[in-house]
Amino acid sequence: MTPASIVIPTRERLDYLAVALASIAPAAAAVGAEVLVVDDAGASPPASALAARFGARYEPHGSPSGLNAARNTGVERSTGELVVFVDDDVRAGPGWLAALIDAARENPRVEVFTGPIRASLEGPVARSCGREAPPITTLDLGPADTDAPYAWGANMAIRRGALQRVGPFDVSVEHGADEQEWQERLREQTPGARVLYVARAAVEHRRSGADTRIRALSRTAHARGEAARRHDARRGVAPSIARELLTLAGCVGHVVRRRCPAGMTMVAHSAGRLRQAVKERRHRPPPAEDFLSGQSGTVGGLDSIRRRVADRAVGAWELASGRRLRLSVAARSSPPRRRVLVLGVERAENHALAQAARIELSSSRHHVEMHTCPPQGRGKFESLNLLLAEHPPGDFDWMLVVDDDVELPHGFLDRFVFLCERFSLLLAQPAHRLDSHAAWTVTRRRAASVVHETGFVEIGPVTAFARATFADLLPFPPLRMGWGLDMHWAAVAREHGWRCGVIDAVAIRHRAAPAAASYPRAEAIAEARAFLAERPYLSASEAQRVLTIHRRW
Repeated sequence: MTPASIVIPTRERLDYLAVALASIAPAAAAVGAEVLVVDDAGASPPASALAARFGARYEPHGSPSGLNAARNTGVERSTGELVVFVDDDVRAGPGWLAALIDAARENPRVEVFTGPIRASLEGPVARSCGREAPPITTLDLGPADTDAPYAWGANMAIRRGALQRVGPFDVSVEHGADEQEWQERLREQTPGARVLYVARAAVEHRRSGADTRIRALSRTAHARGEAARRHDARRGVAPSIARELLTLAGCVGHVVRRRCPAGMTMVAHSAGRLRQAVKERRHRPPPAEDFLSGQSGTVGGLDSIRRRVADRAVGAWELASGRRLRLSVAARSSPPRRRVLVLGVERAENHALAQAARIELSSSRHHVEMHTCPPQGRGKFESLNLLLAEHPPGDFDWMLVVDDDVELPHGFLDRFVFLCERFSLLLAQPAHRLDSHAAWTVTRRRAASVVHETGFVEIGPVTAFARATFADLLPFPPLRMGWGLDMHWAAVAREHGWRCGVIDAVAIRHRAAPAAASYPRAEAIAEARAFLAERPYLSASEAQRVLTIHRRW
């Protein structure tokens, strides 16, 4: 079998295609790979001649059918064990193809590979303040191979066996999230499926001539914004119109405040999302289950830039005001030294993050005992119950459940326990940073707030239980995913008069993939529906309420 087939979808961009083929053809010839140019514009003698000049096979569509249709054609008409997809506007770097093939050989259990995608704007470029991301798709996860959330179509290799098992790319998805939708199906069918970032497999993602002007880049960003919103809506995680409008206002504010013309691409992307949201409002589907937030928890793209800037502003205020220092000093001596049991499920791909959390928790002045286990096919709460059976929490003052994909701030546990006990909280969680994945807006940090009390604390990524709750909440019910369990906890807390809260002063960052990326969403919802059928629980609207905000301790 041919070691690799390189599929290049194209449509009326001969200048770009010529550069792509010039960089790809020698690499393909060196390893015996085939190159297919799939022309979505229909048969074109100039395009056919260009492909032939570089030894590529020319496969035209009868009429324009879309990017994913072109990818599917490439899969159907190729034979390589590894199908390598690139856009027609890339320039492959030295060793790019060999690095992908080597990675596939050395990692037989990985089915999707990607590599660095670096922006190359070869023309008149608008002035940038340097704070916004490049206006075209990029990917840079550093100089070492590592796991990636997704592979993007400008540089994406997939084993043929995975393509046959998962099925073709969805031709109804265009202008963004086209390759992401396929990878989400892969993860639904194959829990734990990985995407490997191969640091040596780099390409340049090019724009040249008039395509580098703000008008052209903004037009593309607007279309991708609409597509991104449609994809979120399809998965049931689209944010509200108010949230989209707030993001747009933030992007406009960035352009004005920083005098940053390049930021207009961010404005265009956000405007595309808002426009699509307004369209959806006329055809709104029935409300989701009343134990789900119904909102997006996923942070990415241009919105993540705005959120990251806001997080840095909050952090700068905490330092400048002295609040962080005063809190650290207070937590050094109060409360008395506590015994804290920390439990978690640790996946191999998140070992580095989990180890960093372990080191941070172990640096506390409190007595910390930490136990983790691999999932080994079990759900989160099935694994936690095994740990509870081996390590009963009875002699501990606090129990924390910590996921393996969170970033904890320095001095986290001392400050967290201090504030929990200062406000008599029995169920608590650290707030999510603004750039953290978080489905519930009530759990995001609030500027100038120390703690905000709520009626609800979610099942992750960090949940704290005081000793007074152990008898009623532990061990956990025999659930796999645990959706809806936190809504039941909230009802139990209300019945017992327990205080619950979110600690804003020690915000964490949740780096997880979107909800249900590692197991079927429908299965998680069905489990929650069955669990809550005979138990009291808070509705989503009740869970989103903030009861009290404390600005001082």
